[in-house]
Amino acid sequence: MYLRIMNCKFLSCVLTATTLLVTQSLNAQKATSPKPGFATAWSKPAAPKNVTRPKLVVGIVVDQMRWDYLYRYSNRYTDGGFKRLLKDGFSCENTLINYTPTITACGHTCVYTGSVPAVHGIVGNDWYNRELNRDIYCAEDSTVNTVGSTSAAGKMSPRNMQVTTIGDELRLATNFQSKVVGVAIKDRGAILPAGHSATAAYWYDGSTGNWITSSYYMNQLPDWATDFNSMKWPARYLSQPWTPMYPIDTYTLSTADNKPYEGPFKPGIAPAFPHDLGGTTGNPFKSISSTPFGNTMTLEFAKKALEAYQLGKGSVTDMLAISLSSTDYVGHQFGPNSIEIEDTYLRLDKDLAEFFKYLDAKVGKGQYLFFITADHGVAHVPGFMQENKLPGGSWSEGKAVNDLNKLAKEQFGLDKAIQGASNYQLYLNHDAIAKAGKSSIEVRDFLINALLKDPAVANAFPLQELMTTTLPEPMRTMMANGFNRKRSGDIQFALQPGFIDGGKTGTTHGLWYPYDAHIPLVWMGWGITPGKSNRTVGMTDISPTIAAKLHIQMPNGNVGRVIEEVAR
Repeated sequence: MYLRIMNCKFLSCVLTATTLLVTQSLNAQKATSPKPGFATAWSKPAAPKNVTRPKLVVGIVVDQMRWDYLYRYSNRYTDGGFKRLLKDGFSCENTLINYTPTITACGHTCVYTGSVPAVHGIVGNDWYNRELNRDIYCAEDSTVNTVGSTSAAGKMSPRNMQVTTIGDELRLATNFQSKVVGVAIKDRGAILPAGHSATAAYWYDGSTGNWITSSYYMNQLPDWATDFNSMKWPARYLSQPWTPMYPIDTYTLSTADNKPYEGPFKPGIAPAFPHDLGGTTGNPFKSISSTPFGNTMTLEFAKKALEAYQLGKGSVTDMLAISLSSTDYVGHQFGPNSIEIEDTYLRLDKDLAEFFKYLDAKVGKGQYLFFITADHGVAHVPGFMQENKLPGGSWSEGKAVNDLNKLAKEQFGLDKAIQGASNYQLYLNHDAIAKAGKSSIEVRDFLINALLKDPAVANAFPLQELMTTTLPEPMRTMMANGFNRKRSGDIQFALQPGFIDGGKTGTTHGLWYPYDAHIPLVWMGWGITPGKSNRTVGMTDISPTIAAKLHIQMPNGNVGRVIEEVAR
């Protein structure tokens, strides 16, 4: 009995001591507990914060802008243009196109879809359609009509694009309250970035000098666009000849003016300043696209669109997709080492500075997310390369196809073994080959062997055997990303570095080499911490990064990855 009582007293003491310790611990935790709103084991979890988004996303694709243009003319750039981008923005210095062909329609589509031609279906500006037995244009649509002029330039839509864009996903995420507008001189530069569900897309009709759209978007041109057209801006911009902005002898980063490998505006007229486009060439409507004033006009039209649609003024995020096409036209005609291209970028720098000021005033500095990139780069003019003892040259796809068809006629009795050629691919005439009782594989291999004898051709192989053909990276991946089973050809070929499919003047792009594939990508504004990275990222990483920053779904054909340095 005595032991039982002593045990009870002991237990009572233990329980009392334990209770005292627990009470002291709770009091201590209460005294040091965090303020309301911080979840702990002893407090309710805080309510989630609202998702924050910018008022507006503005994307600019500078057509044919090589990455090095960010720096090549930097000693002459103003503080408010490209220098502001690099000072206040985050530059992805090693952004590469991760597919071929490096062509305008593909580039604009990939930027805004995060996808590649193998998935989104835009395998070039044009491609051969086996069912129609003809080339088709990337944005052609016979079911719609031009709105804003009497020409056929508006019979366009995004229907050939098989995936959604980041603009489409933004519209879906806000139950179509967000407004998405595309603007460019080139129809494909406005239509493909804006997406399927765009509020509107506008492009330039060089035959009339009007900004137009199609019945895919609306049945009548808005009054504000009609008023803009009535101002006859092309004639105004070109009422005086295009002359260099600075004394011509200060353009020391360019070749001398009037090189024989530069393209003239009109036969018989030297490709040299001053360019009297409103007079001697006779059609300022069309000519303005090939001058820096085409970029100026595009940005002015974009401002009017921003105001008309009240972009950035609502309770949800809007998007404005702009493409500056004139850099491409000037680059094709004169090349990347011309005074014309240097003057174009010096003028673009000032245009961008004014545009940033406009966005700061209309939307609010730090309230819009801005990015600038390019759809592709460009090769040096072969004549320039040869002049400086560098490898390069010209090659003609048309001549090559004619020569190959002649060889196939002699070897197999076929009238037309190749029925189509585009984007560095050949399309075999399988029906004709079958009717002649020949083997498509035998004809294909014969044509490949003939192609490989051409000094300008670096490689050629069957697209169906892409993954088993010995190819270096990133060439294999880029070509695989560009191969669309239903729209691509039978034979893929690549030219030697420095060679282009073109004539004696001007230049072009389209291959996998860095001069065509290395593009700028700079982010600025809402949620962007200034800096730069030399880590390799892809063109297809742009859309998923925007999606991550907006907290919306990425486009449905996306293959890209979020750029963590930009998204965080």
